[in-house]
Amino acid sequence: MTQLIAPVPANQSLWHDTERCYRAVMSRDARFDGQFIVAVRTTGIYCRPSCPAMTPKARNVEFFPTSAAAQSRGYRACRRCLPDAVPGSPEWNVRADLAARAMRLIADGTVEREGVPGLARRLGYSERQLGRVLTAELGAGPLALARAHRAHSARLLIELSELPLTDVAFAAGFASVRQFNTTIREVFATTPTQLRAAAAGKREQAGPRDEPSAAGARLTLRLPFREPFDADGLFAFLAARAVPGVEDVTDGYRRTLRLPHGTGLVRLTPAERYVQCDLRLTDVRDLGNAVARVRRLLDLDADPEAVRQVLGADPALAPLVSAIPGMRVPGAVDGTELVLRAMLGQQVSVAAARTAAGRLASELGEPVTATDGEPGLLFPAAAAIAEHATEVLRGPLRRIEAIRDVATAIASGDLDVHVGREAAELRAELLAAPGIGPWTADYVLMRVLGQPDVLLDGDLAIRKGAAALGLDGTPAALTARAQAWRPWRSYAGMYLWRASAPTSTKGIGQAP
Repeated sequence: MTQLIAPVPANQSLWHDTERCYRAVMSRDARFDGQFIVAVRTTGIYCRPSCPAMTPKARNVEFFPTSAAAQSRGYRACRRCLPDAVPGSPEWNVRADLAARAMRLIADGTVEREGVPGLARRLGYSERQLGRVLTAELGAGPLALARAHRAHSARLLIELSELPLTDVAFAAGFASVRQFNTTIREVFATTPTQLRAAAAGKREQAGPRDEPSAAGARLTLRLPFREPFDADGLFAFLAARAVPGVEDVTDGYRRTLRLPHGTGLVRLTPAERYVQCDLRLTDVRDLGNAVARVRRLLDLDADPEAVRQVLGADPALAPLVSAIPGMRVPGAVDGTELVLRAMLGQQVSVAAARTAAGRLASELGEPVTATDGEPGLLFPAAAAIAEHATEVLRGPLRRIEAIRDVATAIASGDLDVHVGREAAELRAELLAAPGIGPWTADYVLMRVLGQPDVLLDGDLAIRKGAAALGLDGTPAALTARAQAWRPWRSYAGMYLWRASAPTSTKGIGQAP
């Protein structure tokens, strides 16, 4: 099928181009779901671009970058297309500015836990500066953006659990039941009770439900993505690096989660148009945070068509891009864990790194409640590794001491690795830490921050992959060739790694 709409340049927000947006609405192109919101003045409703309702006239619509912006203008969510139940905008990874970093932290639940002052502090700006920038860029301030996030989390809990609605209100991050009821009515044009009743007929398809409890929940969600989606390659990447006790790949991909209010266990199973996400949480306040982490892990907000347009234009990459559509760059569920595992994997094979990480987990990991076959350990906290690394780890003392020192810096707060960090600043801090070189620092940016434009050009497996495709694999030549792959060099690196050998245990695979 001929593409009707050209991909958006990395430095331009799609929602500003009303003509392009309206063409996407007319074609009901699902690839643009989550990239902008269309609001209809005559109905007072906002929708996703692919909404199956009758296409409104161009003079009756306006476009917004976020649901929060539409809500701030008095629009309510379409109950037919559920505009919030779509992949997120890939713009927050492509862009590295303040607005993008703020969106990642808001999705992670920072405002609910630390308030706007905490969000501003993490970003290194004053509350007033932050509010001005977000309102100008996203059409809504931090409180409105967080409110939209809470409304979405609340809808999931209302429809997929049987928690009392009072517990849902506080679990979703609302300060009061009155605030919860008002927000649900304004966003969804219905009451929480009516929303739950409307979803009752779909409950059997939604998976296992928890008994009413304020302490925790079992939930089954469908996490959407933009097609195509290379699930086999992504899950194989995770399986090859699964840490015994922390992760398991015998039935989908499962792992434990260290969350702000407790622990969690997630099982991920790819389906045709979504990934089934079975969550068990000790505290339902962690729902939004857990979902955001899983989406980052699987790179579900990626725009594969934009990647294909750029990488497929290179004659050397084109056959591989065509053969493996929908490549994803694996993310991370925890920045601290990824940094320490990357250090464990330096200069060794995947198997050796996995063994070392498994030893840490078995000796220092915190046990969580698990049934037969489930992972039962949390990856050790930085403080535990800082205290016991020299006792548990094996290998060159210098490397072990470097891991210990980095864990100490993380535990003390001197090194803070989170999704809202500015990439260049975090890279400089990582390079200043003992035992971390450019490869590890760039690997962390790629997986923790979701940076789409990082090429590990000195990586052995990537160089071999380039040679296998007939390219000059020397770092200088590869760097020059990769200029044409921007802003998707991370995805190009994954293709080159795959080209080096499907079962390779070197290169990118060095870091579990």
